[in-house]
Amino acid sequence: MVIAPSLINAERRAYNRDEINSRRRTEPLWRKFGNRTVIGQFTMDSRGNHLLPEKRALFARLNKIQGSLINSLERNFWEAKPKLSYIANRLDIPDYIQETAWNIYRLAAKKKLTMGRSIESFIGASMYAAIRVHEFPRLMEEVVECSILPLRSIHRALALIVRKVLPELGMKYSPISSNCLIHRFGNELHLSMPIQQKAKKLLFVAKRSGMSRIGKDPKGIAAAVLYLAAKDTEEKRTQTNIAAIARITEVTLRTRAKQIWKFANRFTTIPPQWMAR
Repeated sequence: MVIAPSLINAERRAYNRDEINSRRRTEPLWRKFGNRTVIGQFTMDSRGNHLLPEKRALFARLNKIQGSLINSLERNFWEAKPKLSYIANRLDIPDYIQETAWNIYRLAAKKKLTMGRSIESFIGASMYAAIRVHEFPRLMEEVVECSILPLRSIHRALALIVRKVLPELGMKYSPISSNCLIHRFGNELHLSMPIQQKAKKLLFVAKRSGMSRIGKDPKGIAAAVLYLAAKDTEEKRTQTNIAAIARITEVTLRTRAKQIWKFANRFTTIPPQWMAR
């Protein structure tokens, strides 16, 4: 039975920087790679006084020695880590996916897959591979938009990662599915949950009727079923709006909508107004 709480030998609160520093019992966590401290090339000391030529020569010498002690792998990590964090922040990637992407990139660098290739391409490929491992709804095009390299370069790096890195880490690459994109596009289009469920049911019926997904972009399929599901309702969206959200052309949207409607309604003719602009 507890009558009243009591603090024994409680420390006095710290109110200023000096008191906080004097009571600190731990040190900042060291980096796992790169320099613990950085020796720069300066002409003044901390008080603003100019350094003597002998001191400047000494610090320049120390800076050169310090740079020679860092191997190429640590230098690679030093450059790659901020770029990976930049992409993750731009795309609102959770920390656990960012950690997976970093583990993928580290193994790729240790296996020397980045030698002779662009670091940026492997950074983007590692991030997208981690996204697909965790089945997070982000598109390859969004990763490319955060990079300075074209889609082709990231695709090449992704192929190497899927073939040589993910099996060693025990990870499985799952291609993006239309069902996952239905909910994402539906939320971005502000469509209600009944419309999204109707779109999923329409896609299920089309697949069951024999519609093949080989060679078809999941973005186009997801956008088409949402377009068909909302077409005759109060939540109707224009083809231009849906195509912009899905990052496809209006021609692709109309083509996929025609194919899905054909398989979902085998004995029903396609309403011509559905294919109109």
